[in-house]
Formats: sequence, C-alpha cells, structure tokens
Amino acid sequence: MPSGVEDLLRELAPQVLGAIVRRYGAFDAAEDAVQEALLAAALHWPQDGVPAKPRGWLVQTAARRMIDQRRSEQSRRNRESQAVLQEVPAQKVSEEDDTLIVLFMCCHTALTPASAIALTLRAVGGLTTAEIASAFLVREATMAQRIARAKQRIKASGVPFRMPTGDELAARVRMVLRVLYLIFNEGYASSTGRELQRAELSEEAIRLTRMVWRMLPDDSEVAGLLALMLLIDARRPARSNAAGDLIPLAEQDRTLWNRTLIAEGVTLLNGALGRGAVGEYQVQAAIAAVHDQASRADDTDWPQIAALYGLLEKMTGNPVVTLNRAVAAAMADGPSAGLALLEGVGEPLAGHYRLDAVRAHLLEMAGDTKAALAHYRAAAARATNLPEQRYLATRAARLKLRAASDGLTRKPGE
Repeated sequence: MPSGVEDLLRELAPQVLGAIVRRYGAFDAAEDAVQEALLAAALHWPQDGVPAKPRGWLVQTAARRMIDQRRSEQSRRNRESQAVLQEVPAQKVSEEDDTLIVLFMCCHTALTPASAIALTLRAVGGLTTAEIASAFLVREATMAQRIARAKQRIKASGVPFRMPTGDELAARVRMVLRVLYLIFNEGYASSTGRELQRAELSEEAIRLTRMVWRMLPDDSEVAGLLALMLLIDARRPARSNAAGDLIPLAEQDRTLWNRTLIAEGVTLLNGALGRGAVGEYQVQAAIAAVHDQASRADDTDWPQIAALYGLLEKMTGNPVVTLNRAVAAAMADGPSAGLALLEGVGEPLAGHYRLDAVRAHLLEMAGDTKAALAHYRAAAARATNLPEQRYLATRAARLKLRAASDGLTRKPGE
C-alpha cells in the first residue's frame, strides 16, 4: 500500500470511529466496523484512487458494516426492528473530529496499561491486530484477545461518548500521556527481542502525541511529553551501528543527531515551562535537552542533570529514576557518590538487569574491575533485549582482558 494512503488511513481512523460511535453507540462493534472499512480502503484506494471525500467514504462504509452486523444479529435472534434495518442516511457526514474522545476512551482508567496500549494502537493508530502483535512480539491470537477484553471493559464501564470534564479530565489526560509514553519507550528501547528499537512504535507515539498537543495546546505536560519524545528520538540515527549493536550516549556521533527535532523539542519545552506547574514529563524533557545541547559528551552539564533527576525523584518516587540519578551523580561528583545512591534501590529493583548494569558501570569508573566484571555478567544474563545483552557481554569481555593485563586472571582450571 502506498505510504500516502497508509498515512491518510491512520489519520482518519479515529475520526471515523468517533463518527460511528457517536451515531450508533456500541464502541466494540463500531471499532470492528471501522477496521473493516479501513481494510476495504486499503484494498481499493491504491487501485481506484482516493475518493474526493475519503473521510465520508470511510464513515459510510463503516456505517454499512454496522447495519449489516445488526441485521445479522436480528436474523439470529428472529426479531425485527425497523431502526436497525433502515438504510444508511444520505445526510452529510459531520466534520466534527472526535479523535481526542476516542483516544480518551481507549485510555480509560478501567483498562490496564497493556490493554490501553493495544486498543490505542488499533483504534487511534489504525494498526492491524497483526501489526500490533508483531511490534510486541506476541501471537496475533493473544493480541486479539487482549483487544477484545479491552473493548468489553469499556462496554461494561458504561463510559459515555463525550469529553470528560473536571477532575475526570485531569485523570484521563494523565492516563493518555502514560499510554503514549509507554508506546514511545517500547519503540525507542525494546524490552525484548532482536531489535534494539522499533521506529514504527516511537514514530506512532510521536504522531499521536502531536495530535493531542494540537487539541490541548495549553496543557504544559502534553507539550512536555512531545518535547521529550522529540529530544530523545533525535538521537536515534546514532544509537546503533549498521549491525544493530547499541552505541552508548557518550560514544555516539553527535553529528548524526537530528538537529531539527532538537530545536523543535527545545522550543516546545521552553514554552511549556513558562505555563503553570512543572510536571514530570517537562523535567524529563529538560534532562534530554541538556544532553542534546552538549556538542560533545565531555561538555555535558552533569551537575544540572543530577539536580533535575533529584527533582524528578521527588516527583515520582520511581527507583529507575534513582538509577539515572546515580549515574549523573557519579559523573558530577565521582563514582562513590553514585554508588551510595544505589544502596536504596536494591530491594525494589532486585533482579532487574539495569541495576547490575549501572552498578557495573560505576564500579568500573571506581577502578574495581573484578566487581564490575561480575555485575556486567549478571546484567548480560538478565537482559531480554539481544542488542543490550550483546553490549553488556562485550563490556564484560573487555574488562576480562583488562583484568588479565592487571594480573586479575582466573584461577587455574576455571
């Protein structure tokens, strides 16, 4: 399918779904009908050409699918209902864009993050179930069940098709941002599999976040999240080599970084910081901006980054933030400062490869080669992403050679 048609369908998918849900209700049935309409368009438009009013074409096609579904249900139940047997109205299709309402429904607080991610990518992102399953390395049947359960939970919740208001709006915005953040993270740093990153997921997260930002331009955390994504994604071209191996931030060729994305991210961040309270996504974006604005790794303002991580730690209480703060503290004040911070995260992150990886890095900085080697090996054994596993194993191998040159050889027969 031509990329132009694919991009158009992804843009129109949530708008069409919103129109169908608004007209017929029944989110689960409407979502299925829209997916069938998108499939029909994907089959016909590349050959027949994109219709003059593609959104109207999709709405009418999905509406026919809805009526067909209801007719089938009526036939099975042996009942007649004039309302569901009526022809598709010839009225003009409303131009109202319900994308944001659809996104808020997909990110309903009744759903788990995993279910909300899957439903968002399908209903708002326009991805097929097979594409989503492939992105998250699960069987298509498993992902289909996850999406089906998510739609059932939305149906059972009885949530009306409208924008939430007041406290409900604030809670749902946080959930939407959380879901988009998780999608981006999985794309930028895949948790499992043979690929270091999945560009299609991070790009989709950026597209959807741009959409939310256009609709909520005064929300500083929406702008902060978009800035964060752009500032991090700008480094993607330099983050791996031709073989797909990980290149750490300090060793990246910064001339490969996307300066256009960096400039856009910094502009967004500066605008967000001038409005209202500062949230966690803005702080993360500020950290990313400090990294991106350093022309060389040696020019990085580590004291500022350490201070920002301290603020983020107070906001979130997240032990992973403490890991990052430990690295920043080590770079600013020496490895002993970083190692001291790790003492408080041993229990919540027990068994997580990143704890071993950070500890190994700081021990290596401190000159404790033998201990660093042990932690690199432990981190490599626990990592589930193959490029990260290879990187950690390579670090261990290099330290082993260094240990040998320093006289820290293995025992005979080991």
